[in-house]
Amino acid sequence: MNKLPDFSSPVPFLVLNIFLFLVIITRYFVVAGLFQLFFYNWFKANWAEKKLSSATVSKKQFYGELKWSLSSSLIFSIVSTITIIFWQQGYTKVYTNALDYGVVYLPVSLLVSMLIHETYYYFLHRWMHQPNVFKLVHKAHHASKTTSAWTAFSFHPIEGFLQAIVLPVTILVLPMHIYVLLVQLTIMTVSSVINHLEIEVYPTWFQNTFLGKWIIGASHHSLHHKQVKYNFGLYFTFWDKWIKTESPTFTAVSNKQKP
Repeated sequence: MNKLPDFSSPVPFLVLNIFLFLVIITRYFVVAGLFQLFFYNWFKANWAEKKLSSATVSKKQFYGELKWSLSSSLIFSIVSTITIIFWQQGYTKVYTNALDYGVVYLPVSLLVSMLIHETYYYFLHRWMHQPNVFKLVHKAHHASKTTSAWTAFSFHPIEGFLQAIVLPVTILVLPMHIYVLLVQLTIMTVSSVINHLEIEVYPTWFQNTFLGKWIIGASHHSLHHKQVKYNFGLYFTFWDKWIKTESPTFTAVSNKQKP
């Protein structure tokens, strides 16, 4: 860490921010592109019944999603740059020696961080559906009634910022190995793409297992974009189940998908 430049200085801050923006937007294009071009088309050709909507995404929607996604990526890069500065100055609990807390702690810290993120996102999402807040903050995301992989980062700047701050705040108090942190960031991107794909990637047999019933896929999140008042979760369904905000039609929709 001592060998790195002081990123709080203007030029290193700008260079790091540009670098992180390019990394984030490239990861978004690679992941979203692979899922949209490969998984979507493969499932459409081989498992056509797994398509959740017959509607298509217009060019207007695609360009709108691209605009918001570029904006979100910039916000994510700025927040990431500030987080790295906090890490550099010793304010975070991020560590680099995997043995500091033991090997078992690595997956435990990932799960704890994801549960924190899930809880934060669920109640933030509910709040963003308050009428006045929705019009200002969340309407841009819901402009995509028929979602695609490109919807994953399509957020108004305020929502993008609110989405970005939870992990930096978490690592102020929760020790996380730097690679575990990168794993969660990757999971965040991949799961968001999967959930917006309008093709159910998870087979029915998995969805009907104990684990599968608690994990959110496209069948679950697609109903949120269509019905609006249900299915507010991010990774897991437990808050929706416990607070009874899960769509009453979800079970029928998910079971419709053939393995």
